[in-house]
Amino acid sequence: MTLDRQRIDKWLFYARFLKTRSAAARLVDSGKLKVNRQRVSKPSHTVSPGDVLTFALHRQVRVVRVVAPGTRRGPAPEARTLYEDLSPEPETAGSAAPAPAAARPAGAGRPTKRDRRQLDTLRNDGGDT
Repeated sequence: MTLDRQRIDKWLFYARFLKTRSAAARLVDSGKLKVNRQRVSKPSHTVSPGDVLTFALHRQVRVVRVVAPGTRRGPAPEARTLYEDLSPEPETAGSAAPAPAAARPAGAGRPTKRDRRQLDTLRNDGGDT
């Protein structure tokens, strides 16, 4: 392996997209990561400068171009030099319709267990990414 190529799980960890290398490996294993529009499912897949990665992380689609391989997991400013962010701009809160407020009559007391579960389902949008 040459010096300009690096395992994708290591690179994601060094670029500080995920907190641990095993979490980076799980993201790659899930099959939800693409390198140059090709789905990748092996953490040992190598990336090199110029490759474009597309993946969903924390309910946001990230598109990044690899600029350089990492040598260590350094501070955030150092990690930002490893990639160029091509992600689409997130929607601003003002342009989207506001979420409907949960209607709860004043003085209704503490929510029941059923109410609480409904609130949790509403807040999580039915799933977590």
